[in-house]
Amino acid sequence: MVKLATNVNDPIGDLLTRIRNANLAYKDDLVVPASKMNRAVLQILATEGYIEAFEQEGEGIERVLRVTLKYSKKRERTISGLKRISKPGRRLYTGHDRLPRVLGGLGIAIVSTSQGVMTDKDASRKGIGGEILAYVW
Repeated sequence: MVKLATNVNDPIGDLLTRIRNANLAYKDDLVVPASKMNRAVLQILATEGYIEAFEQEGEGIERVLRVTLKYSKKRERTISGLKRISKPGRRLYTGHDRLPRVLGGLGIAIVSTSQGVMTDKDASRKGIGGEILAYVW
């Protein structure tokens, strides 16, 4: 069984850092703590094609999410970069009319809205703003 650190002040930052480090080391999979927010962010990354898949393992307090990273046939990374935007010390909120475009639309911004966690494109389509969690490209 995998033991994970539980004293994390920024769970989303921890998730993104684990993905970034595993991606830079060309790991095939990694393990992150299970939470609703981590599951929502990973669902967006899987839907947008940045990761292969993720699944829950364990029971009760020992639940973890095993993330399978995605690479091309020549072992090129699908995730070029991850950047945490809104941090615990400085939250960043935006309206639907001022949602950011990452690399001119080539990347995505992950936004936490009143209707759940979604990409900047989905939030713009629905006409809602929220907290900008991260950029992925």
